[in-house]
Amino acid sequence: MSGSEAYQRRREDVAAAVWRVLDRVGFSGLSMRAVARELDGTTGIVTHYFATKRELTSFALELLAEMSGSRERRAASRGREALRAALLDMLPLDDTSRSANRIWVSSWDAALADERHAAEHADRYRASRAKLSRLVAESLPEDTRDDEDIDRVTETLHSFTLGLIVQAVLDPAAYPPERQIALLDALLARELPPRSTHLDERSHATSASD
Repeated sequence: MSGSEAYQRRREDVAAAVWRVLDRVGFSGLSMRAVARELDGTTGIVTHYFATKRELTSFALELLAEMSGSRERRAASRGREALRAALLDMLPLDDTSRSANRIWVSSWDAALADERHAAEHADRYRASRAKLSRLVAESLPEDTRDDEDIDRVTETLHSFTLGLIVQAVLDPAAYPPERQIALLDALLARELPPRSTHLDERSHATSASD
């Protein structure tokens, strides 16, 4: 094994240790010492890769984003079903997503303490809203697909989902998966009623005006 391969493998070991620490104690418990203990070694092993706690935190945030991006996603075609699938993928509905969301919520503390981390978080949320916005546009009837309505529905769904994540992470007994799904479906039904309902309402309004 070459030196570069050995370095990469060791770095992957460190990354795995960082993730286990985050899963267990969140960002508030992340430290050089904690990662070293996880590796059953000394802090010198960790400082070989990260000179400061800030570098370790930055790496942990990048790792969290990478892990979130690589998670298996629900299959869906387009429009409303694809939008619903994307929102369900955000929620803590199983062990993997619960773990990722616990870590993600704990990362807000690190972001609030550092302007660069805060800006990076804001960028990630903007990217998330942009993805949802495209799906909302595909889900709305064409005659109501104006930018203002798309933005409003997107903001509503995104904010709701983030709030539900926090409640489900902090009070999982009160927000089991089936309740999270029911709440999301109820909101989708209000914000994006089935096309047939929309057409029936338009037809009724047209008849009433004749």
